[in-house]
Amino acid sequence: MSTIRLTMAQALLKFLDQQYISIDGVETKFVAGVMGIFGHGNVTGIGEALERSPGNLAFVQGKNEQGMAHAATAYAKQLNRTSIYACTTSIGPGALNMVTAAGTATVNRIPLLLLPGDNFASRQPDPVLQQVEAGHDYTISATDCFKPVSKYWDRIVRPEQLMTAALQAMRVLTDPADTGTVTLALPQDVQAEAYDYPASFFDKRVHVVDRQQPSPDAVKRAVELVAKKRKPLIVAGGGVQYSFATEVLKAFAEKFGIPVAETQAGKGSLPWDHPLNVGGVGVTGSLAANKLAKEADLIIGVGTRYSDFTTSSKSAFPHQDVQFLNININRSDAVKLEGTALSGDAKVAIMQLTEALAEAGYASGYKDGEIAAVNAEWNAEIDRLYSLEREDGFVQTQALGVINETIDKDAVIVCAAGSLPGDLQRLWRVGSPGGYHMEYGFSCMGYEVSGAFGAAIAEPNREVYSLVGDGSYLMLHSELVTSLQEGRKLTVLLFDNHGYQCIHNLQRGNGSDGFGNEFRYREQPTGGYTGAPLPIDFAGHARSLGLAAYKATNAEELREALKQAKAETRTTLIEIPVLAGTNTSGYESWWNVGVPAVSESEKVVAAHHEMNKKLAQAKAY
Repeated sequence: MSTIRLTMAQALLKFLDQQYISIDGVETKFVAGVMGIFGHGNVTGIGEALERSPGNLAFVQGKNEQGMAHAATAYAKQLNRTSIYACTTSIGPGALNMVTAAGTATVNRIPLLLLPGDNFASRQPDPVLQQVEAGHDYTISATDCFKPVSKYWDRIVRPEQLMTAALQAMRVLTDPADTGTVTLALPQDVQAEAYDYPASFFDKRVHVVDRQQPSPDAVKRAVELVAKKRKPLIVAGGGVQYSFATEVLKAFAEKFGIPVAETQAGKGSLPWDHPLNVGGVGVTGSLAANKLAKEADLIIGVGTRYSDFTTSSKSAFPHQDVQFLNININRSDAVKLEGTALSGDAKVAIMQLTEALAEAGYASGYKDGEIAAVNAEWNAEIDRLYSLEREDGFVQTQALGVINETIDKDAVIVCAAGSLPGDLQRLWRVGSPGGYHMEYGFSCMGYEVSGAFGAAIAEPNREVYSLVGDGSYLMLHSELVTSLQEGRKLTVLLFDNHGYQCIHNLQRGNGSDGFGNEFRYREQPTGGYTGAPLPIDFAGHARSLGLAAYKATNAEELREALKQAKAETRTTLIEIPVLAGTNTSGYESWWNVGVPAVSESEKVVAAHHEMNKKLAQAKAY
């Protein structure tokens, strides 16, 4: 057998460089490169391999471990899971900084390969710098913390173990049903140990993603269910986009006259102005979708996890005869809400269901103009919110309207947390496929800037905008420096409302007077955060990092700043002070957040009783 003598780290990179993915006959190089921050746990192992023998793998220098892993996640998400970046760190705190990003990728079903350094397998220098010493189990290290948030986890304690571990890693990373974070923990000494690897291990491998066919019996059961229903509603999730099923979904909806509501990950499955697109559904949904959801006798979920936001904590679909048909590659999602499972690839399943329903002569029972009427009502509301003005400051919904109407139609917006995701799901009119990039499976504060950087790597020919609140920006913005370093321009639209105002609103809506969520000075000597707002110069901060920066306090200034930002060749930030509480809410939805049954506040107790009333109207499971 022909062999090649390499260190484990060198072999890992050589293997990753030869991995490809094939979908519908289109072959793509799967691993584009490695993002990394070096420390003693990886600099002489993977670091040496990246320096001396990277092959065709690009290296991107991160500035924060969580941030670079978010960027890698966003890169894969923007490319519909057809390409990834791996992430390497040292042991201890460097590794642990990626745990949040690991959870973000896994919850969102996005492939993310993490290569954290680990303790010496030999234990000769124990305890090594940054080692966690677990007295009850000496095999435990910091990297064990990745187990709950990884779809595959392994520790390579001998160089030859790499071969089986790497193949298992690729199995999960390229599996549309089971993808998420893969963590390969790499002990510091083992990275540098040599082994005679079979040359065949480094042959080009093409991982063919076969479209899983639903069984004929499952299609038959689905047809029988749909045939009995008059007012079905499609809920399009992220799986529609990841399976490249947008066009077949559109044809299906048009063929049978079925309205399409969208989750955050599914937004953009149909053009915003398509007559059957009724917008977001659930807690942050549109009035149109939520009205139709209440009357629907069948929910056809396509590629959705049915999160509590999508289902309004299982209260969005109250029709006494409502049933669920779940089209999903992931079996655990397909059986949710006691649904009839149509397990398989979304594109194939929709095509087969279309053919079978056409043969059965099916048509929905919506009256002429019924869907158009709720859409017209909702679009009028969007127009109203986009034009809303106040004399005492800039309204957040008006700012979004200016942005939506000014930036390029093929631009990409990236967001994740705060009040902006709700406003965007309700109000944003998506201009083109891939233009709406929302991480809302984890709603991870800090994803916005890093994610925009990852999207900019994935889409170098499109303008990329990070829509971020001041709270998320303060949590994590390190990869702005990396975007300058890499020459990957993005534009940060920073909405400054002096704190965590989304949660402040939630707090006050459930009986609180407001506590701990606004960025204000502490009233001295023993008071709370009730003083004046903190005067933070975000534009000045951005300039100190090397960005171009502007500030816009009204619609006219914002339009001009957006034009100036587009003309810039480097990453740019626009600071947008907005009035707190000028976001959207409600629209016939409810969210169960758990309100205390006992409190010194009568308002809290009253909110608890109101919660119980809503809970009594929701599905129990």
